[in-house]
Amino acid sequence: MKLWQKNTNVSEAVEKFTVGNDRAMDLYLAAFDVQGSLAHIQMLESIGLLTTGELDILARELKSIHREIASGNFELEEGVEDVHSQVELLLTRRLGEVGKKVHSGRSRNDQVLVDLKLFLRSSIEEMVEHIRKLFDLLQEKSEQHKQHLLPGYTHLQLAMPSSFGLWLGAYAESLVDDVLTLQSAYKVVNKNPLGSAAGYGSSFPLNRTLTTKLLGFDALNYNVVYAQMSRGKTERIVAQAISNVAATLNKLSMDCCLYMNQNFGFISFPDELTTGSSIMPHKKNPDVFELIRAKCNQLQALPNDITLLTTNLPSGYHRDFQLLKENLFPAIETINDCLDMMHLMMSNISVKEGILSDEKYKYLFSVEEVNKLVLEGTPFRDAYKKIGLAIESGNFDYSTQVHHTHEGSIGNIGTAEINNMMQQAIDSFGFDQYHHAIGELLKD
Repeated sequence: MKLWQKNTNVSEAVEKFTVGNDRAMDLYLAAFDVQGSLAHIQMLESIGLLTTGELDILARELKSIHREIASGNFELEEGVEDVHSQVELLLTRRLGEVGKKVHSGRSRNDQVLVDLKLFLRSSIEEMVEHIRKLFDLLQEKSEQHKQHLLPGYTHLQLAMPSSFGLWLGAYAESLVDDVLTLQSAYKVVNKNPLGSAAGYGSSFPLNRTLTTKLLGFDALNYNVVYAQMSRGKTERIVAQAISNVAATLNKLSMDCCLYMNQNFGFISFPDELTTGSSIMPHKKNPDVFELIRAKCNQLQALPNDITLLTTNLPSGYHRDFQLLKENLFPAIETINDCLDMMHLMMSNISVKEGILSDEKYKYLFSVEEVNKLVLEGTPFRDAYKKIGLAIESGNFDYSTQVHHTHEGSIGNIGTAEINNMMQQAIDSFGFDQYHHAIGELLKD
């Protein structure tokens, strides 16, 4: 079944090529397609295109299909092109003529768009939940290990003292900014395209404000041409937000690969979380971190993939957009998997204490000695020169005691402040608004 087909049969080769993997990708959208239809039929009844009785019948059956989807008992039948066709087929098969009325006032174009917006809205919330779980763990570990010093590096050369608390807290705060970029993506996603039809509106007196309210969107995509133009742009913006999260995980993975290395030996993990070698019995390989690093590199390429897929397209709908789902949908699962695996690994991290007592790290404290002289009244340039000459002559003397007090430093890592930043970022999404709307829509 195809929503657009009349009396001409399409070439089997053309059909296979144009449908591609779209049927599999559409299963991600099934529940959201039903939600969009539930809002749409309420609107149709409000403008006289459905009777109250027809609305009741359609709503009851759509909710039944929604339950089938939730229980895993929904599939696209052989010969059915997409999820929109499957839902309409089920309605028509079960309800007869009234099932054919569900498509009035919309195109498959805006039906796909609203499904995508609902799916991406839910997916962003799910990502935020995974991020928050890792964030909380990093903050917990940061506090636990804030007294344990760690070498800090610039250019991969010894630089200044750091701490495990500072290191772990840095990645926690990075996740705050990643959530802020997801928040921006959410604001773009949470606008209603339904009623734009094929991108040029409809002669029906559609009430787009009503469907916006029913689906819990913050606002409309008002201009019907732009509603269609947002396809590709919306996915790219979400992909950019995902890539930011991926960049954070990628860098943390690289740090862990380095710090596990025997030449560093700063951290370790249980044997069951590492892998071995087929010929070297001593090996404990950081395969999980290496794969997170690799997957997150792929995710950082995602915005560019989407850009190239949609570059040079004029306004209006184009079949090119279909391929966006193949890029974006698996990427959402991948970033959540990476967040979960990072959580598993960091839950089991062991840190080495007393690292900086080794004399090989003594030059980490050169700045500390310069600053001591400055605090005693020596001009900075003179203090810098004095310590530099002591290092060159082999007479450098130092203390391993570090006393940093300013905000965000070793002695004041700002855990509470960073927690507040994350809480404010998450609260500002307002997920409850759409949960309430969809809950009302699905209520029996």
